[in-house]
Amino acid sequence: MKIGIGSDHGGFELKEYIKDYLEKEGIEYLDYGTYSEESVDYPDYGKKLAEAVIAGEVDKGIAICGTGIGISIACNKVKGIRCALCHDTYSARMSIEHNNANMLALGGRVVGKDLALEIVSVWLKAKFEGGRHERRVNKITAMEE
Repeated sequence: MKIGIGSDHGGFELKEYIKDYLEKEGIEYLDYGTYSEESVDYPDYGKKLAEAVIAGEVDKGIAICGTGIGISIACNKVKGIRCALCHDTYSARMSIEHNNANMLALGGRVVGKDLALEIVSVWLKAKFEGGRHERRVNKITAMEE
């Protein structure tokens, strides 16, 4: 599995922390920026990362801004993206098992670093259950048409 990761300046520090975790776990990733704490606009990085997920450059994406809210909204504007903003491990697991999320959003100024790693770990290990959930995800997809 290859993960894409991206952030604005508010999520930069957490992005770098998560990259270290991914490296230690042997999980391949691509960094879609930003590359410093200099102020940038989260929609630019959310769009870039979301489009990489849709294009198949990466299997899933992790998007981070200060709260996670803005970047998750931006990512969800890209057709085919199901970006889940999660602040706990239960929501992270359910976002995959029930919603087949292909992106995770985190708030770099909201979620502590260790909790963020737990959320990422649970999210990456979770599997989509399909069944009745597939029907619901398909309805979401149909709304994009």
